Amino acid sequence: MQGDGLAEGVWHPWWRWEECSYNMWGNVSDKSYWLAKAIAFTGDAELYGKWMLKVVDKWPVSCEHNLTKKSLNRKAWIGHAAAALAIQCPEDIVRAAWAHLSREQQIAANAKAQEAIDIWEQRNA
Repeated sequence: MQGDGLAEGVWHPWWRWEECSYNMWGNVSDKSYWLAKAIAFTGDAELYGKWMLKVVDKWPVSCEHNLTKKSLNRKAWIGHAAAALAIQCPEDIVRAAWAHLSREQQIAANAKAQEAIDIWEQRNA
């Protein structure tokens, strides 16, 4: 159906998503340990941004599935993906870590996410 948002983007079945092999949708036993780890990782925009670019390079199926959907929070997805690839941290922990970052850290992380998305779009136009 045109215009309902369901036809937006390229779709791949979940079992093809590279992120599934990196605990993005998994669980951890010590959430406080992983939260601290996620806060440190996402709070370092340079490091975080480097891993976002690695997602663009290493996860073609997941990127196509998620970055072709303009209605999706693509900055959040690329950030969650970077944390999964780098430290195998689940996205729910990364979402919780976001609230612990300063506004400046959030702005810097979002800028790195947009850079990675822009690079992916240029390569896949």
